Amino acid sequence: MTDPEIHKGLAGVVVDTTAISSVNPETNSLLYRGYPVQELAEHCSFEEVAYLLWNGELPGDDELVAFEALERSLRVLDDRTKRIIDDVPVAAHPMDVVRSAVSQLGGLDETLEQPDGVLDPELNNGRAIYLLAQLPAIVAYDQRRRRGLPAVEPRDDLDYARNFLWMTFGEVPDDVVVDAFRVSLVLYAEHSFNASTFTARVIASTLSDLYSAVTGAVGALKGPLHGGANEAVMHAFDEIGSADKAEAWLDDALASKRKIMGFGHRVYKNGDSRVPTMKAAFEKLAEHYDRQDMLDLYNALEKAMGDRKNIKPNLDYPSGPAYNLMGFDTETFTPLFAAARVAGWTAHIAEQYAANSLIRPLSLYNGPTERHLSR
Repeated sequence: MTDPEIHKGLAGVVVDTTAISSVNPETNSLLYRGYPVQELAEHCSFEEVAYLLWNGELPGDDELVAFEALERSLRVLDDRTKRIIDDVPVAAHPMDVVRSAVSQLGGLDETLEQPDGVLDPELNNGRAIYLLAQLPAIVAYDQRRRRGLPAVEPRDDLDYARNFLWMTFGEVPDDVVVDAFRVSLVLYAEHSFNASTFTARVIASTLSDLYSAVTGAVGALKGPLHGGANEAVMHAFDEIGSADKAEAWLDDALASKRKIMGFGHRVYKNGDSRVPTMKAAFEKLAEHYDRQDMLDLYNALEKAMGDRKNIKPNLDYPSGPAYNLMGFDTETFTPLFAAARVAGWTAHIAEQYAANSLIRPLSLYNGPTERHLSR
C-alpha cells in the first residue's frame, strides 16, 4: 500500500464549493458573486458590497436604505464591551482586543440559547450586521485609548467609511481619504478559502456559533503570514527609510533569507488583481499629503523585488502605506482588515451552515510504531 500524497498547507486541495467569490484565471480578476472587485471598488459603497456578499445580489434602492439604517442603529458600543477592551493591556496587540471583544459580543447574545438559536439563518444575518457595525467602534475605541484620547461616539448621519474615520480621528477627512479607505474595505472584504475564512468554516462545521467562528478567524488573521502582512510592510518601510536605500536593504534581507512581506500570493500567479486599484488610491493619498517620498520608496522596493525575484506585490503592499498616510497606527492595520473581512467571514459561515459537513481531514502518521510499556 502506497502512502497517500501529502498536500502541505492544503495547497491545491479543493475541499468544498462556494458561490461567494472566486478568481477568474482568464482575467486574473477576483470576483465577488461574479462581479470583478475592481468594478465594485470603483462604483459601490462598502455597505453595498457587504449586502452583495450576504445576499448574492446588490441591493435595490429601498433595500440599501433599510440596510444602512439597520447598520447605523447598531454602532454604539455596550459599556461592558468597552470594559473588556479597557482590561486588555495596551502592550498587547490590537488584534487581541478585537478577538476579546468579538468573543464578548457572543457572550452577550442571549438569543444563542434559544432552540436552534445558533443555526437560525435570520438570527445569524442579524449577528453578521451587528458585527459589521461593532468592529469599527471596537477598532477606533482601541486606537484612541492607546493614544490617551477619549472615545468618539458614532454618528448615524455618516456612511460606514466616514463614520469609521470619524470615530478614529474625531473628524471626517477630505473625500480623497474617505474614498481610499472605502476602496481598501471593499478590496479586503472577501477572498474565498483563505486561512482565516477556512478557520471560520471549520469552526462553523462543528455547529459552534457565529461569534466563535469569527473569533477563530480573528486569531488566524493575526498571523504575519496572513493579515499581519500589511503591518510588516510598514515596518519594512520604516526600516528602509528612503527610496535610495531600498535595493541595498532588499539584498541584505534576501541574503539573510528574510521573508519579504507584501509580495507573492498563493492564488495569483500573474499578480494580485486588487493591487492596481489600491495602488491608485495610495498614489492619490501620497499626492494629497505631499508624500512623494513614500511613493518613491514604494516603487523602488517593488521594482527591486521584481528585478531580483520576479515576484509581484499583493494587496497588503499598497494598503500598509495607505493606512499610514490616513493616520492609523501600524498595529491597527490588521484590525482594519478584520473590520472589512467580517463581511466575507460571515457570508462563508452562513454558507457552511446551509450545507454543512464536519470538516475533519486525515493525517499520515510518521511517529514511532506501536510499542508497549516494559514495566
